[in-house]
Amino acid sequence: MTQPSAPSWEFTDDRGQRATAPEVPSRVVAYIQAGASLWDLGIRPAGIFGSFHDGDAPDRAKSGALPLTELAYLGAGSDLGLDDVLAADPDLVVALTYGGGQVYGVEPDMAKHLEEHVPVVVIDVGQGRTLGGVRERFAELGRSLGASEPARNADGLARAERELGVAARGARGVRVLALSAAGPDAVHLARPTKWPDLSALGRLGVGMVAPPDGPGANWYTGTWQDVAELAPDVILSDARANAAPREQYASDPHWSAVAARASVLAWNPEVPASARAHAALFDEVAGTLRAR
Repeated sequence: MTQPSAPSWEFTDDRGQRATAPEVPSRVVAYIQAGASLWDLGIRPAGIFGSFHDGDAPDRAKSGALPLTELAYLGAGSDLGLDDVLAADPDLVVALTYGGGQVYGVEPDMAKHLEEHVPVVVIDVGQGRTLGGVRERFAELGRSLGASEPARNADGLARAERELGVAARGARGVRVLALSAAGPDAVHLARPTKWPDLSALGRLGVGMVAPPDGPGANWYTGTWQDVAELAPDVILSDARANAAPREQYASDPHWSAVAARASVLAWNPEVPASARAHAALFDEVAGTLRAR
């Protein structure tokens, strides 16, 4: 009896599930953040998809260096169907989880049926992993697919980490708050220890401000008065399309008082998991701290 041949490609994802294929996958469909991460590793996605926060077009704020006009966008959330993904003829799908193994941004039934047709790799980008750990998992996946970032990107990241550390030491007492505007009456304040990128900033010496204790694992939902009372000097403001635009809350007196004294930087909570993207984040924060 002929024994089936061993797969020539395999990868165990962060659910502990082993994805296999008879040859190294070359047509990868990915969640947009994962696609941006793979692009930085030298892998061109065959298609990308969004989450329940996204709409009919890809979110430019979280797409990294992806050439969006050249890539198929397959949909997002409940509008993303199994047939939409399979029409891109993928031999691998790369998705994310924020813990617990649940595939982020995909209907559970669809995720289950998708794995009946194509190998799926799910990478954990949640609070249980450091920023470097997320980056290394994508690097491992990239290497399994025959790709890796140029060595100069790792050198650039090491430089950016050093320079941010120096800038942070020179800006002791500068308070940095990350938030996502929800509208004129509400704002989500990030708990910095729950986000790999914010935790990385804190470990490099940046004075990250934590919101009050209370409900919400990753976010504390409060008001613009709460923001004013925290007295930030630098605000990392969620730039994704699902965050409320500034004109919705620009007239709030608490926000106006904060904006008059604080530096405001665009922040992508779904930063691509690459040395290039992480160096860019550190450089931007370092430049702002040096200017304070």
